[in-house]
Amino acid sequence: MAILVNSETRVICQGITGAFGAVHTKGCHTYGTKMVGGVTPGKGGTKDPNGLPIFDTVEQAVRATGADATMIFVPPAFAGDAILEAAAADLKLICAITEGVPVQDMIKVRAILDEMNNTAPDDEQIVLIGPNCPGVITPGPKTGSGESGSNPYTNAGCKIGIMPGYIHTHISQSKLGKSVGIVSRSGTLTYEAVWQTSNLGFAQSTCVGIGGDPVRGLNHIDSIRMFEADPDTHGILMIGEIGGSDETDAASYIKQFVKKPVAAFIAGRTAPPGKRMGHAGAIIGGSDDTADAKIKALQAAGVSVALSPADMGKAMAQAMKMG
Repeated sequence: MAILVNSETRVICQGITGAFGAVHTKGCHTYGTKMVGGVTPGKGGTKDPNGLPIFDTVEQAVRATGADATMIFVPPAFAGDAILEAAAADLKLICAITEGVPVQDMIKVRAILDEMNNTAPDDEQIVLIGPNCPGVITPGPKTGSGESGSNPYTNAGCKIGIMPGYIHTHISQSKLGKSVGIVSRSGTLTYEAVWQTSNLGFAQSTCVGIGGDPVRGLNHIDSIRMFEADPDTHGILMIGEIGGSDETDAASYIKQFVKKPVAAFIAGRTAPPGKRMGHAGAIIGGSDDTADAKIKALQAAGVSVALSPADMGKAMAQAMKMG
């Protein structure tokens, strides 16, 4: 079942003719995602190298293709407007991959999206993932080796974003018959967690890269709530970092409401206070923002915490009583 996306999700790309948009549209299309078109103003009526139709506006694309999700690869200065255009076109899942979106733009975007969601029923809520994130993937089973140009994937999964599809494992091909849901502020650490859990015999139900910007869409609690409700997710691996209160808030939520096994890793234990480390949101602003404070909160909530990124998979196995 998984969360957020599945094999029926119909996806467009905003910025489909740009360098990054074109590359990753092809990657998602090859993986088996139902890519149904893209948007580049001024290039409506043409097609991309995959044969996908290009439209001038998101509204036109949605009307013509029945899309229900989008991934955004437009330049940072225009990303905020691209998110709002997607929301106005009634797209319910928006993955903003773009890095470097101005914080002031995202404050405005969040205010508008929150207002739209406040008046919408639960099944009509707009979900924003990102910006500055790898996206979301629900793995499909591999059917071949991928050698000699063959496509190793089926259309039974959905990849929206920049993650390498081949490292992910479908439940039908896992040795342990157990799926882990992964949510992370770091793209690279997401891939590492996927690789480790796959090598240990786990599958991944869905992997969500929420991004590391200070103002963003989906957070850890949002994702954990969905994983807890998903019958195909048997354990949850949460990857956080210094800065903000997202992880300590998640620890409180886990302690109160989550029954499934949870493992975690918090990056930035050696980061000096007041210095931004990689992500715009990765900066220690107070005693509760440190990695040690977040680790203690998670451990107090019964979470199995890895102290090294090399041990994320082992922590998940330990939480699930398999290590």
